[in-house]
Amino acid sequence: MKLPRFFQLFVNKRRKFYPLFISQADNTLVGAQTLLKMIAELDLVKRKSYFKEIKQTETNGDKITLQIYNELRTTFVSPFDRENFNTLASRMDTFLDFIHDSARRIILYNPKEIDQRLVDIVHFIVENAQVLCDIMTELEQMHVKSKSITQKCTRIKEIERTVDDLYEEYMFRVFEQEKDAIELVKLKNIIQGLEDAADRAKDVCDTIKNILNKSA
Repeated sequence: MKLPRFFQLFVNKRRKFYPLFISQADNTLVGAQTLLKMIAELDLVKRKSYFKEIKQTETNGDKITLQIYNELRTTFVSPFDRENFNTLASRMDTFLDFIHDSARRIILYNPKEIDQRLVDIVHFIVENAQVLCDIMTELEQMHVKSKSITQKCTRIKEIERTVDDLYEEYMFRVFEQEKDAIELVKLKNIIQGLEDAADRAKDVCDTIKNILNKSA
């Protein structure tokens, strides 16, 4: 059935946002992948170089988010869409901000060693970013892709639980074995930043599921 002209125009205006969300997700994935390279790097000079790359990625992300906000201000969309798109853009931006904050903590505290659990958590942050990239490519077809999108959100929820377990295991080990109080604080702040970054992906999925529910 052919949509009336008014609704065709309305749908077309909404479509302009989806490429921006895809760009936002792709940029976040670059930040997450660089964080993985950074945490696996033992050389401090090279690690700082990766940190600069992440800072640039965050700057790029801010530009994309600002573009979304500007489009929302100048494009006629329903209040329903405006609220959803604003929240989604904000939470995607926050996810990248927390990736940057995790990188900053690693540079600031310069831990004596990097436990494998920390690396594992960053691997999951990368997976979260990849899953969100996949979701964004399906978002424009949410009515026919709702099951696939929901399954991907479920995967991010599973990752959150796994990261929580890694966090607890790591903290038990640190409090049991680390005798240097200053180093203990450093390690605690680093893993807390990584866990917080992983949790932000779930916030994005909560927004996406809300969009799916409102669109059903």
